Amino acid sequence: MHVVLKLKEGLPSLRTKKPFKVLRVTFRAGCDRNGFRLNHYSVQGNHLHFIVEAKARTALSRGIQGLSVRIARALSRLWRRTGKLFAERYFDRILRTPREVKNALQYVLKNTDHHKSLATPDLIDIFCSGMFFDGWCEYRLEDFSVSELPPLAPARTWLQRVGWRRHGLISVRG
Repeated sequence: MHVVLKLKEGLPSLRTKKPFKVLRVTFRAGCDRNGFRLNHYSVQGNHLHFIVEAKARTALSRGIQGLSVRIARALSRLWRRTGKLFAERYFDRILRTPREVKNALQYVLKNTDHHKSLATPDLIDIFCSGMFFDGWCEYRLEDFSVSELPPLAPARTWLQRVGWRRHGLISVRG
């Protein structure tokens, strides 16, 4: 499933060091709870993209709600603010086929390509889970020297583990 959470207007960017560090801690704490699994993420200036697995609609709803509360509390504490953080209810799209999963992974992990001012050609965006992704054409997980635990839960569904690969690996370059 592809999920998008948007922030309210006028808040600081999420694509800076401190907010991103806070987000990764919240992702790690909420990545695998009660039938909800956060598999990939992309942090943009005013919104978040997630690829998730959920056993049922209720697990998705509760998982996103729990993650949203964690994020809101942590960012509000960092920014010393109160009040609503998210603009609206989350958007979600069920991914049913290997092609849809591959397209969603490519869209989420390479989301800066859609925001031209953020794009860095031939590089993996540091504000996404790309360094924990084992489906790049040009890289292997061993190429990344990551000393921390991933803020993600490994995929369990066939579509996310194996199925999407039927359509080829994802290129950083295009």
